[in-house]
Amino acid sequence: MSLEQPAFSNRIVVGVDGSEPSKQALRWAQFLARTTGADLEVVNAWLPVVAYGWAGYEISGGPGDWNWNPAENAEKVMVETVDEIFGAHRPATLQTTVREGHAAKVLLEASRGARMLIVGSRGHGGFTGLLLGSVSANCAEHATCPVLVVHG
Repeated sequence: MSLEQPAFSNRIVVGVDGSEPSKQALRWAQFLARTTGADLEVVNAWLPVVAYGWAGYEISGGPGDWNWNPAENAEKVMVETVDEIFGAHRPATLQTTVREGHAAKVLLEASRGARMLIVGSRGHGGFTGLLLGSVSANCAEHATCPVLVVHG
């Protein structure tokens, strides 16, 4: 294991999953990115259907809906959330990322070398399957950059 710190980049990473706390996190990220002149990277994570088991089957739209695609759903949640917060006025430096994996791990990897990582205190959607609050707690404990956990 290397103890080297990653190269610093002037970007703020924010995790979104469509929940109200993640929308609040995105609002804070927007404010802080504008204030500091940082780039903004919005990240959503998804897990393969097999990881959801029967819960994924129910989430997918109910019995008979075997066409549910978690990657497409994560992308849709990302676009809807960003559109709701920014409307037609997206920052020029806004980057969106949708990755396969557990939310905390994806966010920790994405935030290596970032100015800051911002997450909501509770979530749902792309973060389903983890205990409520476990993503923010994991990020706060293991991130290599400052972490802002947005409550309420």
